[in-house]
Amino acid sequence: MPHNNSKIIFFGTSSFAVPSLEALIKNGHGVSAVFTGHGPIKNLAQTKNLKIFQPISLKKNEQTLKEFRNLKPDVCVVVAYGKIIPPEYLEVPKHGFINIHPSMLPKHRGPSPIQTAILNDNKETGVSIMLVDKEIDHGPILSFAPFQLPTTIYYQEAEEKLALIGAQLLAKTLPEHLNGEIIPKEQDHNQATFTKMFIRENGRISWNEPVNKIYNQIRALHLEPRVWTKWKNKVLNIDRAEPLDIDHETTEKQGFVKKIDDKICVTAKDGYLKIESLQLEGGKKMDIKSFLNGHPDFLNSVLK
Repeated sequence: MPHNNSKIIFFGTSSFAVPSLEALIKNGHGVSAVFTGHGPIKNLAQTKNLKIFQPISLKKNEQTLKEFRNLKPDVCVVVAYGKIIPPEYLEVPKHGFINIHPSMLPKHRGPSPIQTAILNDNKETGVSIMLVDKEIDHGPILSFAPFQLPTTIYYQEAEEKLALIGAQLLAKTLPEHLNGEIIPKEQDHNQATFTKMFIRENGRISWNEPVNKIYNQIRALHLEPRVWTKWKNKVLNIDRAEPLDIDHETTEKQGFVKKIDDKICVTAKDGYLKIESLQLEGGKKMDIKSFLNGHPDFLNSVLK
């Protein structure tokens, strides 16, 4: 990313945005301000002595809009910001707003593309850089970078890898965009799919589902909103697990906890889920061996 004199304003909040802001700073781009919430981007901006804006909302906020216009940005970069950018902002920078989105658009638009890809057992996802328009993840594409999703990867690791890919793609794409070297390509809106915000109930395990479906649920949702079942009328969060490659006794009760070759497993519809770490309501997260030491009656019980 060569040095240039373009004035950039960065919009981002979560850890996913950190590598992108670091790449802009490292490569000599003039980041004149950061719009953020409370989180890693605010911390990074403070250490770099960047001007920080933390509006609760950008909508109907004349003072913030006036200050934004006074900054006279050439381009704005949006990464995991979490707020809608109103149309009156979009028309200010000469080179528009560009957004890094962790999916191969138009697939998986919306707030949870990485979790949804894992939940759906997708074998590939990626990062798209697009121009922001008035609709969510709808604008024309500037660049893509695919990413193979291993069947063992958990959300946190996938997010970290995609954040780095996004930052590298930004380093290549932004100068080309500013120099007019990219012709933006409209998305095929007929192929669009949409993701949602996951709620607590989405994390509840149904033990009569196939074991791989439960495994994908844990990989995708273990951090937020957590994946859980009930044991002794208490919530039991399952943090890490994996399918056990062994023949399944179809007569067994689903949700039954048993020991197989020193592995603690729960019976699902078509197989066994080996439990690795978990957290009982009111307790701390621990590995299965430590949990059994304190709760020996967990064996041969039934999870609901």
